[in-house]
Amino acid sequence: MDDMGNGWDRSALAWIEAMGEGGDFGRMHVLDAPMMARVRAQPFKTALDVGCGEGRFCRMLAREGLDMTGVEPTDALRATAQDRDPAGRYVSANAERLPFEDAQFDLVVSYLSLIDIDGLEDAISEMARVLRPSASLLIANLNSFNTAGGWVRPENAEPYFAIDNYLEERAIWQSWRGISIKNWHRPLDKYISLLLAAGLRLVHYEEPRAIGGEPDKVARYNRSPYFNLMEWRKD
Repeated sequence: MDDMGNGWDRSALAWIEAMGEGGDFGRMHVLDAPMMARVRAQPFKTALDVGCGEGRFCRMLAREGLDMTGVEPTDALRATAQDRDPAGRYVSANAERLPFEDAQFDLVVSYLSLIDIDGLEDAISEMARVLRPSASLLIANLNSFNTAGGWVRPENAEPYFAIDNYLEERAIWQSWRGISIKNWHRPLDKYISLLLAAGLRLVHYEEPRAIGGEPDKVARYNRSPYFNLMEWRKD
C-alpha cells in the first residue's frame, strides 16, 4: 500500500529493528504499565488496535485473553506482525476508514498512532463508530506541548524545554536511527473537541512518569514528560 508520503514504507525496516520485541524506552518504561492497568480494570473481550505497527501491543493484549484484531496500513509492519503472531488477525486498512461493522469491539486502542494520522477527524469518528455501547477507546499519545517544542541546550547553561507556536496545527518530520516519518502537532483542544463530538466521555486522564530504565533517561523524561494517556467511553 502507498504510504501517502508519510515515510512509513521507507522507514518500516528501521522501525522494526528499533522496536525489537520489547519496544523502546517510552513504551517499556512509561506507557505499557498504565495502559495494561486500564485494560485489566474491565472485562474486555474483543479489541481493535488501530495502527498496530509490528504488532507488539496486540500480542500483549492477546496474552491477556482478548480476541485481538490489528489494523495497519504499512505492508512491512503488518507482515511482521503476522509473522510474529501467525494465529493473529491483522488487517490492511487506514484509521480513517475501518473495514468493520458498527459496534463491534469492547475496546479500541490507539497506542501512539494519532500523531501519524492525516485525517484525524475521520479516524476518531471511525474508532467511535466501531465501539459497542459502554466500550472504551484507550489512547496513548504525545503531549501537545511536546510536539510543539523541543530541548534547547545553550552553551554553558542548563538545558531547558522550549515551546513555540502551540496553537498552530502542523505536520513535522521526525528522523532518528534510520527512521524518517511525518508526525502531526495538534493542540490538546483539537483532540478533546473531536473526541467529545464523537459522543465519547472522558473517564481517565494520566501523564505517567517513567519508571525503570536508564537513570539519566528517566530523569530527563520526568523533567519534561511527553506522553499522555486517555480513556474515553461510549455511553
